[in-house]
Amino acid sequence: MAKNGLPRPTGRELDILAVLWQRGPSTVREVHEALGGDGAGGYTTMLKLMQIMNDKGLLTRDESARSHIYRTAAPERETQSGLVKDLCERAFGGSAEKLVLRALSSKRIDRKELATIRALIDEYERGQQS
Repeated sequence: MAKNGLPRPTGRELDILAVLWQRGPSTVREVHEALGGDGAGGYTTMLKLMQIMNDKGLLTRDESARSHIYRTAAPERETQSGLVKDLCERAFGGSAEKLVLRALSSKRIDRKELATIRALIDEYERGQQS
């Protein structure tokens, strides 16, 4: 569990969450197929993983139909924010500066993406002054 109280998803759980954020509410079979079918692990493995995610509070399950429908328990942005906060605390001693510098230096960023990042920082600063 992350410090912010949200469950910390594993890499495979993030794959499942990404499918559900993109597709919306889905059955286990739909998620399994979206992740590559049997090449991504068996159907029963996917079912068990999604049941565990439901127990952890990462997913909710609608049991009213024969095929249960799963939804994410939190929006994508909320989950990502929790992961970033947790990573910042655990790996960078709470320093957003160190986190951002490491993110920027870890891969090549094109001019367009860098301009977008600058605009977001400017927008953030304007919001802080209000």
